[in-house]
Amino acid sequence: MSNIIAVIFDFDDTLAPDSTTGLMEQVGFDAEGFWAGEFEEMLKTGWDQVPGFMHQLVQISEAQGGKITESYLADWGKRLPLFEGVPEFFAGLRRFMAEQAPDVELEFYLISSGIGEVMRNTAIAGEFTEIWASDFHYDQRGAIAGPKRVVSFTDKTRYLFQISKGIIGEKAKNHQLVNDRFDQFRIPMKQMLFIGDGYTDIPCFSLLKRKEGEGLAVYHPERRGSWKKARQFVKDERVQMIARAEYGPDSELTDNIQGLLLEIVEKVQP
Repeated sequence: MSNIIAVIFDFDDTLAPDSTTGLMEQVGFDAEGFWAGEFEEMLKTGWDQVPGFMHQLVQISEAQGGKITESYLADWGKRLPLFEGVPEFFAGLRRFMAEQAPDVELEFYLISSGIGEVMRNTAIAGEFTEIWASDFHYDQRGAIAGPKRVVSFTDKTRYLFQISKGIIGEKAKNHQLVNDRFDQFRIPMKQMLFIGDGYTDIPCFSLLKRKEGEGLAVYHPERRGSWKKARQFVKDERVQMIARAEYGPDSELTDNIQGLLLEIVEKVQP
């Protein structure tokens, strides 16, 4: 049996404030008005959420002469604020597991509907074995020109299967490999913990619940409706617990994550 546990995170409003909203504000766009107005109208006309906001970012960029480039996104990722305790959280959790279950390996993954170029340039990017997120195609100027990869809703579960089957690194470039039959799994899904906050995370929560894995929903205390949304995940039996998105060593969230990991260890080392 595998001795690896995978801890998988969403990003926006899970590890950091919404990075796409922040990007819009950085270029002087009324993000709040967009989400509440034009974006809702786009959804009514058949746009999916992720290609919808990616299209809007291209429109914003073009209106400013191709301002949003690959390097612009990377710079925003470097400056992006993270939630309390996040920068130190990963090393702390590794120390905890080394003390409590030294024979168990811990790996971190990031699966997000947000913009990959931003996340791959954050201060915590090096903590993750893999980062899967939505990406842009760039034109000859280096400006964003349209979606290249879209990650949303059930798209996210594809990457849970890749983690389970060990399709990471160079193997991940073979997009068909995830559909192959595997007799042995590098990380069984019952040895996964998924942490997220939003509706796009529901398929991952549901899949892991069916496979005896674990899910935990976080909420942003300063974001209206965030607690209610996370609470609904419990009512709908998507997850068993919720916690405020605070990652300090003495926080409720850290306590819950540590407790869930020890429960998973019991599956690995019964």
